[in-house]
Amino acid sequence: MTTAKGRRGSAPPPFTIDMPERQLSPAIYASPHSGQHYPPELLAASAVPEIVLRRSADSFMEELFAAAPAQGSPLLRAEYARVYLDPNREPWELDPAMFSEPLPEHVNAASLRVAGGLGTIPRVAADGRDIYRRRLSFSQAETRVRRIYHPYHQALAGLIDQARGAFGYCLLIDCHSMPSSNGLVDGEGGPRRADFVLGDRFGTTCAAELTDRVHQTLSDLGYRVLRNNPYAGGFTTYHYGRPAAGVHALQIEINRRLYMDEEQVAPSPDLAEMTAAMTRLIADVRRLPPTAFEPLEAAAE
Repeated sequence: MTTAKGRRGSAPPPFTIDMPERQLSPAIYASPHSGQHYPPELLAASAVPEIVLRRSADSFMEELFAAAPAQGSPLLRAEYARVYLDPNREPWELDPAMFSEPLPEHVNAASLRVAGGLGTIPRVAADGRDIYRRRLSFSQAETRVRRIYHPYHQALAGLIDQARGAFGYCLLIDCHSMPSSNGLVDGEGGPRRADFVLGDRFGTTCAAELTDRVHQTLSDLGYRVLRNNPYAGGFTTYHYGRPAAGVHALQIEINRRLYMDEEQVAPSPDLAEMTAAMTRLIADVRRLPPTAFEPLEAAAE
């Protein structure tokens, strides 16, 4: 049985791409928060135990979406822990309180994500505690952005260009997980928490038919699905999602209680069932017709 463990030893590359033998689908699957490498410098500087750091990760995305390459789609995975560097942010969303010197003007210190402690270099762990014992230098942030953030996004942009070149359009599915204790309920305020949340920035980053098809597949599998509440899609979704240009982006959040022990960051016996469900979703996305990729305005003409 697979477990999520921080890698030790030599530093990994910024990302891994599991490529299909032949790209048969315009879909691209990306996982920016599933990295399991916790650098020694991070662990030495952290004020919280490693298990607490690991609770911030979207663990087991590699297993859940493992069928993507066999179905003709690439799977891009960040290798570094989200608490070390978060690729699903602007490159310079930084909290001035974390640093020992004033930050340059190009830093976005006023974003809501920074205010919540979850900037490009997060300030807080999953339980809300400050991660670092001491302030960082800005050069440390520069190094992480240069070595990890930019290569990840260069790789993602390259996959998008490749898909558009082959098919004329693409669908980027940004794969995430969400804590079960965030109070998600159904649209009528019922007591049951959502199993999935689909984020398309309220219909602006993905053609409606694509979002509808994903929603329908998950509903047919018996899951409760919400849209854009409370997750409408992060930086990756709104940065890349340009339906009029043939690039559709959809964020998918999976409730962790469906497949893992959140406290121990360990898979539950239900991981196989959820993996089968995601394999079904990947297969259904592969079968989407070209007309599904038309933006709403084009489809109405």
